[in-house]
Amino acid sequence: MTQPADSGTPVSGSLPRWPLSPWRTVTAFGLVSLTADMVYEGARSITGPLLAGLGASALLVGLVTGAGEGIALLFRLLFGPLADRTRRYWTLTLAGYAMTAVCVPLLAVAPFAGGAGLVLAVGLILAERAGKAVRSPAKSALLSYAAGAVGRGRGMAVHKMLDQLGAFAGPLLVAAAIGATTAIWPALALLALPGAAAIALLLWLRRRVPDMSVYEPAEPATAGDGVAAASRARTALPRAFYLFAASAGAVTAGLVTFGVIAFHLTETGLLPLAAVPLAYAGAMLAEAAAALATGWAYDRRGAGVLLVLPGLVALVPGLAFSASLGPVLAGVLAWGIATGIQDSTVKALVADLVPSGRRATAYGIFAAIQGAAALAGGALAGGLYGRTPVLVAVVGAIQLAALVLLAAALRARPVHRRPGALL
Repeated sequence: MTQPADSGTPVSGSLPRWPLSPWRTVTAFGLVSLTADMVYEGARSITGPLLAGLGASALLVGLVTGAGEGIALLFRLLFGPLADRTRRYWTLTLAGYAMTAVCVPLLAVAPFAGGAGLVLAVGLILAERAGKAVRSPAKSALLSYAAGAVGRGRGMAVHKMLDQLGAFAGPLLVAAAIGATTAIWPALALLALPGAAAIALLLWLRRRVPDMSVYEPAEPATAGDGVAAASRARTALPRAFYLFAASAGAVTAGLVTFGVIAFHLTETGLLPLAAVPLAYAGAMLAEAAAALATGWAYDRRGAGVLLVLPGLVALVPGLAFSASLGPVLAGVLAWGIATGIQDSTVKALVADLVPSGRRATAYGIFAAIQGAAALAGGALAGGLYGRTPVLVAVVGAIQLAALVLLAAALRARPVHRRPGALL
C-alpha cells in the first residue's frame, strides 16, 4: 500500500534518492528549531518574572512551569503513537510549531487583561507546551532518519547546537526589548517574527523532502511484509528502553525548572529583570556546547557518556538557590549543561534502543515518563524553595536512583559495539 506523502516510514524496495543531502536536512531541521527556539525559549527566559508580575507566588510559578514541562512531555504519550499509526509525521510537526508561533506572542496581551491576566498567561503557557507535545515525537522520528545517515549522535548534536543558538538568541532579543521599553509585553510581541520564519522554513523542508525514509535503507520486500509490519507495531518495547526512561524521569524530577531559578534571581535582587534573560542565554550556550560534545562522544565512545548526567543534576539546586550571584550563575550553567545532554544525546540512545517503526511511539512513552517527573519536580522545587538543604538532599537521593537505573539500562540493552566504544 502506498504511504501518505508525509510518511516517515521506509517504503520497501525504494532506492535512496536524496532531494537534499542528510547533513543539509539535519541542518534545515536545526534552522527550524533555531527560529522556533527563539520564540519559546525567549518567552521561557522571562516566564517567572512575567507570572510574578501578574501576582503569582513561587509555588505557583513552580507548579505552572512544572506543569508546562509535564504537558510538553506527558501528552507525547498520545501523539507519539498517533504519529506512528497515521504516518502523519509532517502534519503533526507543522501543527505543533504553529501552536508555539501563535501562543507566545499572545502572551503580550496578558498584562492588559486585568484580573484575568494571570489566568490568560497560564493558559497560553500551557497551550504552547502542548504544541511541543504535538510536534516532538513526529519531528524526532523524522530527524532520526537523516541523523542516522550521518551518525545519530553527531546528527542529533548538530541539530541541538542550532536549536540552542536560537535558545541563546531569543533571550537576548527579549533582554534588548525589555531594556529599551522597560516592559515585558513588547518583547513577547516581537517573538512573532521568528515564529513566522520557523513555519516558512518547515514548509520549505517538507516540500523538498516529503518522505524522510529515503535516508534509511529499506529492508528487502517479502511476501509477508504486511504481516511482519503489523507484528512489529504490536511488539513490546525492550526492557532496556523502560529502564532508561525511568532513569531519565528521575533526572528530570531533580532538574529544577528555570522559572523557579528566575524567580529566585528577581525576588532576591541578585539580578535586575532585564538581566535575567542574559543568564538564561548563557545557559543555552552551555546547553549547545554540552549537546555537541556529548553527541560526538556518544558516536565514538558509546552510551556510557550519559553516566555524568545525574551528578550534574545533583549540583544544580545547591548552586542555583544560593544567596550569592556567583554560585547561582554556576548553577545556571550546570542546569544548561544537564539540559543539553538530556535533550540531545538521550534521544540518540532512545532511537538506538527501539525499532525504526516504533520510534515515535517510544519517544512519546519516554517523554510521558519525563513529563510526570517534570510536574513532580516543579512542585518539589517550588514547594521547597527557601529550604535549600532539604531540596539538595532530596535531589541527591533521586539522582542516585537515576544513576543506578541508567547503569542497569546500559547492561540490559543489546550491545553493538564499534571498535573502541565503551558500554
